[in-house]
Amino acid sequence: MTLSFRCSHFSFLFANLAASVLHSSSTTSESRSIADSLKNAKPDIPWSLSFAKIFWAVIILTLAFLVIRYLAKILESLAEQWPRFRLTIKGFIPIVRIVGWTAVLYFTLVGIFAPPIETLVALTASAGIAVGFASQDILKNIFGGIVILFDHPFQVGDKIQVGDHYGEVIHIGLRTVRIVTPDDSTVSIPNAEIVNQSVSNANSGASHCQVVASFYLPADIDLPAVKHVLLRTAAVSRYAYLRKPIAIVVRNEVHHGRSILKLSLKAYVLDLRFEFPFLTEMTEVGMKELIQKGLVSPDRLEPVNRA
Repeated sequence: MTLSFRCSHFSFLFANLAASVLHSSSTTSESRSIADSLKNAKPDIPWSLSFAKIFWAVIILTLAFLVIRYLAKILESLAEQWPRFRLTIKGFIPIVRIVGWTAVLYFTLVGIFAPPIETLVALTASAGIAVGFASQDILKNIFGGIVILFDHPFQVGDKIQVGDHYGEVIHIGLRTVRIVTPDDSTVSIPNAEIVNQSVSNANSGASHCQVVASFYLPADIDLPAVKHVLLRTAAVSRYAYLRKPIAIVVRNEVHHGRSILKLSLKAYVLDLRFEFPFLTEMTEVGMKELIQKGLVSPDRLEPVNRA
């Protein structure tokens, strides 16, 4: 009995010792796994700006500015070398600018700065609110430029009338549209203003447009003979585009109590850049022919004050 008690006692002690060893072993392995996890874990460092990121962003934006400007100059040079496709080639210039800057800004933001989505959303929301209050007119002009690009009411090289300004479109940007007027003045028109009013396009992408020369003549002239002279004057001009019709519109107007005839000679010019030389030639040669043929007397040509 004593021997069995001792055996059972030693068995109990051995079991406790084994359990202690196993518990110690499991605790040690667990501690080692935790230590390894802490050792291999990377600290969660929040996103921040650095000098390297800012440096490369400036480099990329500078290179983008030079490349986009160089591409625009290449397109302008090609447009001048190929007059037949001048307007088509120039139409790609604003597309290159807008698409190029959009791609560069996206790459700079996502590829270089690479902010977390939470930071990006927060910055975008904050910047949107701040910019929205501070620069409403600029945003209107930017959206107006995008509308002009996609709606395409005109393109670079077109002759347009916006309000009191008429001229050739030489630049379509995100903020303004620049045109050159007949007196060689460059006018910058905000995009928002263009979107919110009527715009007259003289050629709609074509290389030719209609030119109108006006003649104010006495009411008792030989109208068929006068029309014949004016039609021939336009037809023989070196600037005339003969694939389009030449027409004369006659109106009766009263000035200072006198009835006079207003003849509008309408013809198409071969190239937009010859619009005003063509207008000058039709007016000058037309009046000269009418006087030489005796259809109009110089004494009866009085200046008419137009309202």
